[in-house]
Amino acid sequence: MPVRSLAAWAREHLAAPLDVDCTTTVMLKILDGKCKMGPHDKEVIPVLYEATRDLPGGLLGEEAHALIRRACAGERESLVGEIYEHRVLAETAISRPAMKAYKSRLRAAGILGGGE
Repeated sequence: MPVRSLAAWAREHLAAPLDVDCTTTVMLKILDGKCKMGPHDKEVIPVLYEATRDLPGGLLGEEAHALIRRACAGERESLVGEIYEHRVLAETAISRPAMKAYKSRLRAAGILGGGE
């Protein structure tokens, strides 16, 4: 799916606060190096994140988004510990069933491949 279409899909289908939180959490996992998704999926998640980051989340707020912005702007190496902490907190805040349902929806829509 082209990036523009992917972003439009995300804004339409991932606008719920829990979806925004799940997308943010997966983005943190990618930045922390703990994401087990394949290369294609690791390219898709940042597009979904960019499309939804300004939408209100239910559990994760501006602090997580500011950290992600800094990491993506080139400060990733200096933020390793902080990214780790935020990732662990995010994964703790969101239930495993909720995260699995989120990823399952993305796979069912053809957004993600068949990995984790």
